[in-house]
Amino acid sequence: MRQKPTVLAREIVATSRLFCVEEVQLRFSNGVERTYERLVGKGAGYGAVMIVAMLDAEHAVLVEEYCGGTDAYELSLPKGLIEPGEDVLAAAERELKEEAGFGARQLEHLTELSLSPGYMSQKIQVVLATDLYEERLEGDEPEPMRVDKINLRELASLAQNPQFSEGRALAALYLTRDLLSQRGAFPA
Repeated sequence: MRQKPTVLAREIVATSRLFCVEEVQLRFSNGVERTYERLVGKGAGYGAVMIVAMLDAEHAVLVEEYCGGTDAYELSLPKGLIEPGEDVLAAAERELKEEAGFGARQLEHLTELSLSPGYMSQKIQVVLATDLYEERLEGDEPEPMRVDKINLRELASLAQNPQFSEGRALAALYLTRDLLSQRGAFPA
Protein backbone atom coordinates (compact mmCIF):
# COMPACT_ATOMS: atom_id res chain seq x y z
CA MET A 1 0.00 0.00 0.00
CA ARG A 2 1.29 3.45 -0.89
CA GLN A 3 2.39 5.90 1.76
CA LYS A 4 0.09 8.91 2.04
CA PRO A 5 1.72 12.29 1.45
CA THR A 6 2.91 14.34 4.41
CA VAL A 7 0.73 17.34 5.19
CA LEU A 8 2.96 20.40 5.39
CA ALA A 9 0.18 22.95 6.01
CA ARG A 10 -3.61 23.33 5.99
CA GLU A 11 -5.51 26.58 5.69
CA ILE A 12 -9.13 27.55 5.09
CA VAL A 13 -8.92 30.02 2.19
CA ALA A 14 -12.64 30.65 1.56
CA THR A 15 -15.96 29.98 3.27
CA SER A 16 -19.63 30.06 2.38
CA ARG A 17 -22.79 29.15 4.25
CA LEU A 18 -22.32 25.46 3.32
CA PHE A 19 -18.66 24.89 2.49
CA CYS A 20 -15.11 25.78 3.29
CA VAL A 21 -12.32 25.66 0.74
CA GLU A 22 -9.26 24.17 2.36
CA GLU A 23 -5.81 24.54 0.87
CA VAL A 24 -3.55 21.60 1.74
CA GLN A 25 0.17 21.64 1.06
CA LEU A 26 1.54 18.12 0.62
CA ARG A 27 4.89 16.39 0.17
CA PHE A 28 4.74 13.03 -1.60
CA SER A 29 7.10 10.15 -0.77
CA ASN A 30 9.21 10.97 -3.87
CA GLY A 31 9.82 14.51 -2.53
CA VAL A 32 7.43 16.31 -4.92
CA GLU A 33 5.38 19.04 -3.23
CA ARG A 34 1.93 20.13 -4.39
CA THR A 35 -0.89 22.33 -3.14
CA TYR A 36 -4.39 20.85 -3.31
CA GLU A 37 -7.70 22.57 -2.69
CA ARG A 38 -10.74 20.71 -1.46
CA LEU A 39 -14.30 21.46 -0.45
CA VAL A 40 -15.09 20.46 3.09
CA GLY A 41 -18.53 20.63 4.64
CA LYS A 42 -19.12 23.02 7.50
CA GLY A 43 -20.19 21.81 10.91
CA ALA A 44 -19.90 18.35 12.39
CA GLY A 45 -20.39 16.54 9.09
CA TYR A 46 -22.89 13.84 10.02
CA GLY A 47 -23.09 12.73 6.41
CA ALA A 48 -25.87 12.13 3.94
CA VAL A 49 -28.08 9.32 2.66
CA MET A 50 -29.41 8.39 -0.78
CA ILE A 51 -32.31 5.97 -0.96
CA VAL A 52 -33.10 3.41 -3.67
CA ALA A 53 -36.76 2.85 -2.82
CA MET A 54 -38.31 -0.06 -4.70
CA LEU A 55 -42.01 0.28 -5.52
CA ASP A 56 -42.05 -3.33 -6.71
CA ALA A 57 -39.51 -5.87 -7.99
CA GLU A 58 -38.53 -3.69 -10.98
CA HIS A 59 -39.36 -0.03 -10.29
CA ALA A 60 -37.44 2.47 -8.14
CA VAL A 61 -38.69 5.86 -6.96
CA LEU A 62 -37.22 9.01 -8.49
CA VAL A 63 -37.90 12.56 -7.33
CA GLU A 64 -37.64 15.79 -9.25
CA GLU A 65 -36.22 18.84 -7.51
CA TYR A 66 -34.57 22.11 -8.38
CA CYS A 67 -30.77 21.77 -8.19
CA GLY A 68 -28.75 24.94 -7.66
CA GLY A 69 -25.57 23.38 -9.06
CA THR A 70 -27.06 22.81 -12.50
CA ASP A 71 -29.73 25.56 -12.27
CA ALA A 72 -32.32 23.06 -13.45
CA TYR A 73 -35.00 20.66 -12.26
CA GLU A 74 -33.38 17.23 -12.12
CA LEU A 75 -34.51 13.69 -11.49
CA SER A 76 -32.60 11.74 -8.87
CA LEU A 77 -33.06 9.44 -5.93
CA PRO A 78 -34.43 10.77 -2.64
CA LYS A 79 -31.54 11.96 -0.47
CA GLY A 80 -30.62 14.29 2.34
CA LEU A 81 -28.45 15.05 5.33
CA ILE A 82 -28.20 12.84 8.39
CA GLU A 83 -29.21 14.86 11.44
CA PRO A 84 -27.14 14.91 14.66
CA GLY A 85 -27.80 11.75 16.66
CA GLU A 86 -29.63 10.05 13.78
CA ASP A 87 -28.41 6.75 12.34
CA VAL A 88 -28.20 6.07 8.61
CA LEU A 89 -31.36 3.95 8.34
CA ALA A 90 -33.48 6.38 10.38
CA ALA A 91 -32.26 9.24 8.18
CA ALA A 92 -33.09 7.24 5.06
CA GLU A 93 -36.63 6.55 6.25
CA ARG A 94 -37.19 10.20 7.23
CA GLU A 95 -35.86 11.56 3.92
CA LEU A 96 -37.93 9.05 1.94
CA LYS A 97 -41.09 10.19 3.76
CA GLU A 98 -40.22 13.88 3.35
CA GLU A 99 -39.24 13.79 -0.32
CA ALA A 100 -41.29 10.98 -1.85
CA GLY A 101 -44.16 10.34 0.56
CA PHE A 102 -43.21 6.72 1.32
CA GLY A 103 -42.06 4.81 4.37
CA ALA A 104 -40.29 1.45 4.15
CA ARG A 105 -40.72 -1.68 6.25
CA GLN A 106 -37.29 -2.93 5.11
CA LEU A 107 -34.14 -0.79 5.03
CA GLU A 108 -30.66 -2.04 4.20
CA HIS A 109 -27.38 -0.11 4.01
CA LEU A 110 -25.71 -1.01 0.69
CA THR A 111 -22.55 1.07 0.36
CA GLU A 112 -20.89 4.45 0.67
CA LEU A 113 -20.14 6.57 -2.40
CA SER A 114 -18.21 9.77 -2.94
CA LEU A 115 -19.02 12.45 -5.48
CA SER A 116 -15.63 13.69 -6.52
CA PRO A 117 -12.88 12.47 -4.19
CA GLY A 118 -10.23 14.52 -5.99
CA TYR A 119 -11.53 17.71 -4.38
CA MET A 120 -14.51 16.92 -2.12
CA SER A 121 -14.56 15.19 1.25
CA GLN A 122 -18.31 14.44 1.28
CA LYS A 123 -19.60 10.88 1.06
CA ILE A 124 -23.13 9.54 0.86
CA GLN A 125 -24.60 6.35 2.33
CA VAL A 126 -26.72 4.33 -0.11
CA VAL A 127 -29.73 2.59 1.43
CA LEU A 128 -32.12 0.10 -0.21
CA ALA A 129 -35.75 0.55 0.89
CA THR A 130 -38.35 -2.12 0.16
CA ASP A 131 -41.89 -2.99 1.22
CA LEU A 132 -42.99 0.62 0.84
CA TYR A 133 -46.16 2.22 2.20
CA GLU A 134 -47.53 5.73 1.78
CA GLU A 135 -46.60 8.18 4.52
CA ARG A 136 -45.53 11.79 4.20
CA LEU A 137 -43.53 13.94 6.61
CA GLU A 138 -43.03 17.69 6.36
CA GLY A 139 -39.51 18.37 5.14
CA ASP A 140 -37.31 21.36 4.47
CA GLU A 141 -37.88 21.40 0.71
CA PRO A 142 -39.03 24.79 -0.61
CA GLU A 143 -41.69 23.16 -2.82
CA PRO A 144 -43.24 19.70 -3.19
CA MET A 145 -41.17 17.26 -5.18
CA ARG A 146 -42.64 15.47 -8.15
CA VAL A 147 -42.39 11.70 -7.70
CA ASP A 148 -41.57 9.50 -10.69
CA LYS A 149 -40.24 5.99 -11.17
CA ILE A 150 -37.69 4.11 -13.26
CA ASN A 151 -37.70 0.50 -14.34
CA LEU A 152 -34.32 -0.99 -13.41
CA ARG A 153 -34.30 -2.61 -16.87
CA GLU A 154 -34.15 0.88 -18.43
CA LEU A 155 -31.12 2.39 -16.69
CA ALA A 156 -29.26 2.96 -19.96
CA SER A 157 -32.10 5.18 -21.18
CA LEU A 158 -32.15 7.02 -17.84
CA ALA A 159 -28.48 7.88 -18.36
CA GLN A 160 -29.49 9.55 -21.64
CA ASN A 161 -32.29 11.59 -20.05
CA PRO A 162 -31.23 15.27 -20.06
CA GLN A 163 -33.07 15.75 -16.75
CA PHE A 164 -30.95 13.07 -15.00
CA SER A 165 -27.25 13.72 -14.44
CA GLU A 166 -26.25 12.50 -10.98
CA GLY A 167 -23.62 9.80 -11.31
CA ARG A 168 -23.98 8.63 -7.70
CA ALA A 169 -27.68 7.96 -8.25
CA LEU A 170 -26.99 6.02 -11.44
CA ALA A 171 -24.31 3.96 -9.68
CA ALA A 172 -26.71 3.24 -6.80
CA LEU A 173 -29.41 2.07 -9.23
CA TYR A 174 -27.01 -0.26 -11.07
CA LEU A 175 -25.70 -1.66 -7.77
CA THR A 176 -29.26 -2.28 -6.61
CA ARG A 177 -30.24 -3.99 -9.87
CA ASP A 178 -27.19 -6.27 -9.66
CA LEU A 179 -27.79 -7.06 -5.99
CA LEU A 180 -31.46 -7.88 -6.56
CA SER A 181 -30.52 -10.07 -9.55
CA GLN A 182 -27.94 -11.95 -7.45
CA ARG A 183 -30.56 -12.52 -4.76
CA GLY A 184 -33.09 -13.76 -7.32
CA ALA A 185 -35.43 -10.90 -6.41
CA PHE A 186 -35.26 -9.25 -9.85
CA PRO A 187 -37.53 -11.01 -12.37
CA ALA A 188 -35.81 -12.57 -15.37
